[in-house]
Amino acid sequence: MKESIIVDTKNKKSIISRDIYGHFSEHLGHCIYGGFWVGKDSPIPNIHGYNKAVVEAFKELDIPNLRWPGGLFADEYHWKDGIGPKENRKRMVNTNWGGVTEDNSFGTHEFFGLCDELGCKPYVCGNVGSGSIQEMDEWIEYITFSGESPMSKLRASNGRKEPWKLDYFGVGNENWGGGGNMRPEYYADLYRRYQTFVRQYGENKIFKIAGGANVDDYNWTEVLMRNAHWLMDGLSLHYYSYEYRWEEKKPATGFTKEGWYRIMRNAWRMDELIRRHGEIMDKYDPDKRIAMVVDEWGNWFAPKEGTNPGFLQQDNSVCDAVVAGITLNIFNNHSDRVRVANLAQAVNVLQSPVLTEGDKIVLTPTWHVLHQYKGHQGATLLGTSAAYSYCGVNDVPDYNASLRGIQRNENVTVPGLSVSASEKDAPAHSNAKKQYLVTVANADADSSKEIEIKLAHLDGKIASATATVVTGEKMDTINTFEKGDAVTEKTLAVKVIDGETVSIQLPAHAVAAVTVLA
Repeated sequence: MKESIIVDTKNKKSIISRDIYGHFSEHLGHCIYGGFWVGKDSPIPNIHGYNKAVVEAFKELDIPNLRWPGGLFADEYHWKDGIGPKENRKRMVNTNWGGVTEDNSFGTHEFFGLCDELGCKPYVCGNVGSGSIQEMDEWIEYITFSGESPMSKLRASNGRKEPWKLDYFGVGNENWGGGGNMRPEYYADLYRRYQTFVRQYGENKIFKIAGGANVDDYNWTEVLMRNAHWLMDGLSLHYYSYEYRWEEKKPATGFTKEGWYRIMRNAWRMDELIRRHGEIMDKYDPDKRIAMVVDEWGNWFAPKEGTNPGFLQQDNSVCDAVVAGITLNIFNNHSDRVRVANLAQAVNVLQSPVLTEGDKIVLTPTWHVLHQYKGHQGATLLGTSAAYSYCGVNDVPDYNASLRGIQRNENVTVPGLSVSASEKDAPAHSNAKKQYLVTVANADADSSKEIEIKLAHLDGKIASATATVVTGEKMDTINTFEKGDAVTEKTLAVKVIDGETVSIQLPAHAVAAVTVLA
């Protein structure tokens, strides 16, 4: 069956913020220790203690920002424990993630040094759950104040005379849950109080992010916007997709076709959540000054067998690649409101682009999709429309109903294709005016799609077209340390039909990126 996509090159929409393509690095499992950080004395090749191969992998993605130190860890992290000589730093127990003891060898200086190596913006999440206002106030001063003060003198004594630039600051994390089990009214008042002391020193303009809702808690968004919208630059949203119930997560591989479509359905739910939270934000912020910050997203499966369950280590398969493609298309298409997002997490945890094992690394299927999509960063979103069929499975047992003892079947269907498109100036050497990037995810587990992409209202004709595809032999194919190239970005044949139309054959369970010069 032939599918069609129309890209309206005259329907120019919002700018796709580069910061939609951000990442998340929590003190969790081997994301920091054994992931980004191996130490200066490690036999593993490193740059000032940062795993060289990991840094290079993320630089290749041109990542715009990195969130740290959590997550739940942020609301038990006391920043002064992580500065000064390493041998004098206070050891702590990571009570949220695995109960392991950390030596705090990775702290504020190491994080900002990592951002310097990556060439990305720092996004720091502050401690509201167990921290004081004074602690947060002094951390901001330590990071950003350039004059003479107690904290700037402390910073200098630890080897850094000049302040850092702090782009994003989250005032707490998941304060509806592990960050304090607060009511929205209570957190709104705390946010108003704490953010007052996230001071703007000199020319450093800190983008203040309020802790937003968990999934579909629309009341949380309503209360926060009503009580504090004029004091925030961003409001967060957390949503993870999975196969069945949150409480009964299933493995990342070995799922059935029914499981595949349930995962795809949950991935597509991101669109509904953004729209409905966005409608509430629009009531108080019709000009969309406040960014929706989806600073935790991705697939969350059961921990890999044989690993510490508190480390949240899971395989990363073709399924994750397609979910990444769908989700990033959704973010792109809502880039008038969604302007920051952070995939959870960067290394060795949840839906990681990079896995490590000693001195070896693996680039996961998710990494390759991020590489396909990086051309959208900073480009102009274009209007798209698609005529496509739905895919899925019918008359399968309703998992949630069966848990309640009800015998009921359900149909699990999702749109067959997910698409977004953008425009930017063509490379100077190309002799073309514009470069168009069209990204397409095929959620069909079985069927390939013949897709015609029409670039309507072009100012001229198509000069050239190329495409890549990310897929695997099976819908749960993974890259391993022994076979790291089972799922990679490969060239996909693209045919120029006429002056404004191209055609591709997109395999089942696959993501394509089509680049057109015109």
